[in-house]
Amino acid sequence: MYGKKGIQAYKKDSIKSDLASADPHRVIQLLLQGAIERLALGKGCIERADWAGKAAAFTRAIEIINALRDSLDRDANPELVDNLEGLYDYMTVRINEASVSKDCAIIDQVIALLLQIKGAWDQISEADKQDAYNRESEIRAGAVNA
Repeated sequence: MYGKKGIQAYKKDSIKSDLASADPHRVIQLLLQGAIERLALGKGCIERADWAGKAAAFTRAIEIINALRDSLDRDANPELVDNLEGLYDYMTVRINEASVSKDCAIIDQVIALLLQIKGAWDQISEADKQDAYNRESEIRAGAVNA
């Protein structure tokens, strides 16, 4: 009934709506999901020999991973941030390798890493999220009063 473009437009509007009302925790969840989806799309493009689609999907996945890396808060946990930065850098290198070699197994490895991060992120309780927001508000209030 609805064409592919209609579904894509709906999904795009739905994501924009979700992002517009999302808290920072939800934004990270959406970014992780978006990276996973783009990698799966790129993998499908490799299987269909759609090289332009592969390039677009992997480029977008790398952009999302870079956004995740850029959103890390070094003050919150420097050691964790160092580990995640290294992991995100590793992922982008591996995606580029997979793109050149057209190796879907590499993409599966990167997807598995992202799923582990997303799984951990999804386990953060509502109380822990609220504590983090409260601390962030206190830090901002202290910076304004300083």
